[in-house]
Amino acid sequence: MNRSLTAIVEREGDGYVALCPELDVVSQGYSVSEARDNLAEALELFFETAPQEEVESRLRGEVYVTQIEVALG
Repeated sequence: MNRSLTAIVEREGDGYVALCPELDVVSQGYSVSEARDNLAEALELFFETAPQEEVESRLRGEVYVTQIEVALG
């Protein structure tokens, strides 16, 4: 069974950090694709090893990623 989750990737120093906000799982890599792949692996390991109670307590049902415009000073 597959599940679609959100991956937010940000540059940090010489690499990239990838976050899954639905489960608060993070990984990193030297490129966007490596960070994303490492996050997918971390999520798979999380689902394989975490007790069902932990998965349910951490899992957020809906996450929306959007941009907003704000006035500066």
